[in-house]
Amino acid sequence: MAARIERSVGKDMPGISLPPAPDARRRLADGPGPRVVAPGRKLSWAWLGLLPFLLFALLFMILPASSIVIGSFQNEAGSFTLDNLANLFKPSILDSYLVTMKVSATTALLGGILGLLIAYAISIGGLPKSLKTFMSTFSGVASNFAGVPLAFAFIATLGRMGFLTVLLRTLFGFELYNTGFNLYSFWGLTLTYTYFQIPLMILIIEPALEGMKKEWREASESLGASSLQYWTRVGIPVLLPSILAALILLFGNAFGAYATAYALTGGLINIVPILIGAQIRGNVLHDPQLGYALAFGMVIVMTVSILFYSWLQKISSRWVK
Repeated sequence: MAARIERSVGKDMPGISLPPAPDARRRLADGPGPRVVAPGRKLSWAWLGLLPFLLFALLFMILPASSIVIGSFQNEAGSFTLDNLANLFKPSILDSYLVTMKVSATTALLGGILGLLIAYAISIGGLPKSLKTFMSTFSGVASNFAGVPLAFAFIATLGRMGFLTVLLRTLFGFELYNTGFNLYSFWGLTLTYTYFQIPLMILIIEPALEGMKKEWREASESLGASSLQYWTRVGIPVLLPSILAALILLFGNAFGAYATAYALTGGLINIVPILIGAQIRGNVLHDPQLGYALAFGMVIVMTVSILFYSWLQKISSRWVK
């Protein structure tokens, strides 16, 4: 029946044909003709460009991380043990984690708030384009200025015989260190860390601020909303995932810093990176397995931070789209 309809339609309307009937489809599928096989997917050589990065990640990330995890569960003889992880719960080690988290959280908040205000002035505040370009370039350089050079810069500026300290003493008779300030203390280290946290915050949050659509502001103003109402009900809720993600990234950036703290304080502040160096390379506190366990604890903290950062980035990307 279907074949007769197809023939009749083909005669009257040559450009139109109906699909074959079920029995015709079976004959076509089971017919004696050769079966047509789809060509295979050609091998792409584009992935070769990833080989240098994959090799770098394998040598300097995956293998060291694996050695840290394995060493955390071994004793000096190489046997399996849980004593290294149990030592992490000693009061002195827990205190080092607490101090490290305090420094990281404080610098993340200070750097996040100041960096957000500066990024707002750059992106939305109507600053000249030349100044915006300068600040973006300076933030990229300053966010990577850390370690021994940064510690030396702060010692030369705010040390006991630093330029600013001597200048305040000579011109105004103001003795900075009589106020309780000490560059080689918790707040001195916090101030030093904040220097590279602020530009990092600018680089992270500036794209989110520029992604704010003007239509949202115009729509709120057309409905009679003030600037404060716009930011409290539209702007800040939209930016909140990006801000929290940036703060988490700043926290992780400060949590793993070692060279700046060691060069500035010389080990006076009990933070985890300095304690790890003392356990692995020290002459007195020499326990490499405990150092591996301390590093393994840092890996766990950093992994949790990265997971939260990725989750918040997915939420914030929906608004940008």
